[in-house]
Amino acid sequence: MMYAFQWLRSLLFIGQMYLAMFVMALFFIPLTLIKRENSYWAVRTYCRWVRWTAAWMVGLKSEMRGAIPSDEVLIASKHQSFFDIIMIVSVVPRPKFIMKAVLKWAPILGWFALKIGCVPVERGKRGAAIKKMVADVKSGAQLPGQLIIFPQGTRVAAGAYLPYKVGAAVLHQQTGQAVVPAATNVGVFWPRHGIYRKPGLAVVEFLPVIDPVNVNDLDTGAFTKQLEEVIEPASKRLMAEAGFQTD
Repeated sequence: MMYAFQWLRSLLFIGQMYLAMFVMALFFIPLTLIKRENSYWAVRTYCRWVRWTAAWMVGLKSEMRGAIPSDEVLIASKHQSFFDIIMIVSVVPRPKFIMKAVLKWAPILGWFALKIGCVPVERGKRGAAIKKMVADVKSGAQLPGQLIIFPQGTRVAAGAYLPYKVGAAVLHQQTGQAVVPAATNVGVFWPRHGIYRKPGLAVVEFLPVIDPVNVNDLDTGAFTKQLEEVIEPASKRLMAEAGFQTD
């Protein structure tokens, strides 16, 4: 009975999430057309709404730990579900992502993604897209911000393992920016798929900054291993804190 009740609460929560996205878009699209800066206000407001409603509708509270990045940095985050994105975007000043080019056609989501500076990438053209992004920031054509990347390349369920890819190291090499690792336990409460949301405390923790290095000296394999050795233990600690047993 309790499971069924929580499942129903979860369904209502998800429904209002999409309704709120539509209503807020009606309000924020005209403001964003007037001033692009308002797009950050829009996405931050929506993400904070989702966090607030998750707390009282399904009992899923959320907490950010560590120093919130505000400079032009790369955030290399553990990615377990949509909620870790929501949490990070709710607090960083100028979030942006590298996204599949097809997502720019997604209603509402794609439009605001382009406005906040997300980089749509066609298959096989990632390098050119990154070079253009860096050049645009330097020239002033694009606003500086925090580029959020997922070293494992996709969502990974709580307790599951997927090797880290070299993409974060390559971006670090191409941009010369400091890297802020981030750990999380959100997958314990908000799975990759399905409706059910478990009550508890979801945490995203920003870990100590990895400072830029001379790109000529960067070993992408060693850097990728370093990221994994920093993020994985921290995420396991947070999952254990939530009562989830990891190997």
